Amino acid sequence: MKSVEKAKVLRADFMQGHGKGYGKDALVRQQPGVRRRLTNQELTDLYATNAIVQNIIDIPAEDMTRNWFTLRMEDEKLKNDIMSKLSDLKAKEKFKKARSYERLYGDGFISLGVTQSSPFKLSDPLDVQKLKRVDYIHAFSGKKVNHFILNEDMFSPNYGEVEFFQVNRRSSLGQQIAGISQDNVHASRLIHDQTRRLEDEYRGQPLLESLYDIITVLDTSLWSVGQILYDFAFKVYKSDSIVDMDTQEKYELGMIMDYMFRTEALAVIGKEEELTKETTNTTGIKDLLDYVWDYLSGAVRMPKTVIKGQEAGTITGAQYDVMNYYSRIVAMQENELKPNLERLIRLLLWSSDELGGVIDPDSLEWEIKFNPLWHVDSKTDAEIRKLIAETDQIYVTNGILTVDEVRETRFGQFGLTNELKFSGDEADLERMAKEVYEAWKERGKNG
Repeated sequence: MKSVEKAKVLRADFMQGHGKGYGKDALVRQQPGVRRRLTNQELTDLYATNAIVQNIIDIPAEDMTRNWFTLRMEDEKLKNDIMSKLSDLKAKEKFKKARSYERLYGDGFISLGVTQSSPFKLSDPLDVQKLKRVDYIHAFSGKKVNHFILNEDMFSPNYGEVEFFQVNRRSSLGQQIAGISQDNVHASRLIHDQTRRLEDEYRGQPLLESLYDIITVLDTSLWSVGQILYDFAFKVYKSDSIVDMDTQEKYELGMIMDYMFRTEALAVIGKEEELTKETTNTTGIKDLLDYVWDYLSGAVRMPKTVIKGQEAGTITGAQYDVMNYYSRIVAMQENELKPNLERLIRLLLWSSDELGGVIDPDSLEWEIKFNPLWHVDSKTDAEIRKLIAETDQIYVTNGILTVDEVRETRFGQFGLTNELKFSGDEADLERMAKEVYEAWKERGKNG
């Protein structure tokens, strides 16, 4: 029986097959990919070899700390002393590194190197009443933490929380490890950054675990595009004499023709021979690549322009996706970064040798205010102001507002700030409004 006849006998469509939802239904047999647990070495290798992975890991960490924060309190000297100490500790860089480690390995840490008025062990809780100085802070990843030791006493107020971290401490002389120890460090002596933790698991989940499939597809698409570009244009040589050649002769002819036709524009061939140039059809490839980028962008919740390295903090036109991204960064600052920064500042205030003596943090009115993350470009800013001016003209023409009301709203003190918060920086806009208003009043006096 011919193959075609056999196929007709074995034909099965949805009307005469096994039906929908049964064991042999092709759709039912499909399953989402199971979880792939990546080792620390695999995570390191992915980060080291893929520039897009580096952007996914590092850019949000950089954006969270890029413009840092303003410390608001009445005592200007104390405020400046605190910010100066944070600068000496290189806190901005350390918190950025800790967040990068958290995104890459699931857990980021900052060690608190302190001096106390009495001897202590790392396993002892940090006693703020005996704190003298915060000498240094260091960022490190969960790779150096072997175990999380939990409080499993159900009658303890700290039940279920990490009480100790078993940290792998070692010193090296070049490549030679001079000493190694595993110490239980009390949780109060570390700042722990962790945002993704599955129930019943105590280590954070690396971000790349959930992105592994799409990163694989992205890497494959890069390789495929490279192959297409390499063979995008090629020549086809036709000759009747090819039939009589053996394998070795064909191989030698191919090498000669490849060299000649790639390095010379002129091809010398026989009358009965033919040389044509072919190109690869790339129809539809843009849609496929766009799908890969759209999926990756949605998975990491970062706009494609940001992943690709758009200038940090600059928004052109109606880039609402970028504005939403920065809104998420602001939320991360407030919910995740701010508590850790406040804890470090509290330790500085409690230190007897740091800021002129012990200061109870709760006795002061103070606040961390993160600086604005973005601003529109000058062209977009001008277009916005032009539209507002045209709107104001319509209001004045139709008697809805008077000229004085518009003037006070747009150029009076605080008026511009309330209406045009393009960058979110109220201080800059307030200063701008005040300068414009003072200049207008000065012209009125001289006029």
